Amino acid sequence: MLKIINVVGARPNFMKVAPIVAAMKRREREFAPLLVHTGQHYDADMSDAFFRDLHLPAPDIYLGVGSAPREEQIAAVQERFEPLVEKEKPDWVIVVGDVNSTLAGARVSKKLGVKVAHVEAGLRSYDPTMPEEANRVETDRIADLLLTPSADANENLLAEGIAPERVRLVGNVMIDSLQKHLPQAKASRIKEKLALTDEQFTVVTLHRPSNVDELQALGRIVDALAQISERTTIVFPVHPRTQKTIAELGFSKRLLNLKNLQMIEPLGYLDFLGLYSGARLVLTDSGGIQEETTVLGIPCLTLRENTERPITVSLGTNVIVGTKTETIVSAAFAALDAKPKPAVAIPLWDGHTAERIVISLAHH
Repeated sequence: MLKIINVVGARPNFMKVAPIVAAMKRREREFAPLLVHTGQHYDADMSDAFFRDLHLPAPDIYLGVGSAPREEQIAAVQERFEPLVEKEKPDWVIVVGDVNSTLAGARVSKKLGVKVAHVEAGLRSYDPTMPEEANRVETDRIADLLLTPSADANENLLAEGIAPERVRLVGNVMIDSLQKHLPQAKASRIKEKLALTDEQFTVVTLHRPSNVDELQALGRIVDALAQISERTTIVFPVHPRTQKTIAELGFSKRLLNLKNLQMIEPLGYLDFLGLYSGARLVLTDSGGIQEETTVLGIPCLTLRENTERPITVSLGTNVIVGTKTETIVSAAFAALDAKPKPAVAIPLWDGHTAERIVISLAHH
């Protein structure tokens, strides 16, 4: 039996780990999974809601590192994770995505001689200013098994000199969560609560420091939202940190005065999925939402200059628009005027990625 430590640190990790833990529990004679929550991002109400919505068991271990600058946070996770790994002596440590906890878990495992599997390996934005990019690249160099979501990720790794035998194309595990929970999410009453009576609304999410911490970038996005709100209702679930910077930079009053824009509290997984899966358009700076909107056939405008998920642009519904007001507005109006497109079928984004992951672990 393989003892596996699964590391989560932030909410996007929950959607990736939940199907993996469930797949391991279905093979209880082969796998003994442990779930470790580092506490990198932790809000009791939000985390509890995500764990409940995803049917993810409560963490076996909570490290409670809390928020801190990148290097301090990585060091804190390493300090608390190392004695745990020494005690548990796992066969594998699984890290997912590109958050600070991902890199910290990989570093500790490498130091202690424990095999590392990286889920969502090989993604590259080629933007060295993104902390996530540094986390992805170093984690991929450390990992013994690189589990990729798409063929372009394999190509990136091979171009970097990663040995092919370390790489497995398994698909996108976030889509496992999406497909499993979409029927339940469709039953959410969130649209009724927000008085959204038709399918012509737009959903916005913003969280990246390059967008919400900089006066000029945020100002351009707010100008765009003001113009787009003249054509469509906008729903904006606001992360607490984003809410804080919006207030500090002086944009709260203007946003609140836009009659067709609703600023609401962050939503749990099912309510948020129930909301944006019925949207006509999504504007975001999130990586995962680019993938999910592609699978659902929803036009997505990414408020960044690049993406580590180019397959959502080449095959999917995603358009990279940056943060210039005119570009955002033009792309939004074009999407609103266009006929809806069918959902996109991307190879191995089929709801069975977690099973391929556990098979890869067993065979490696």
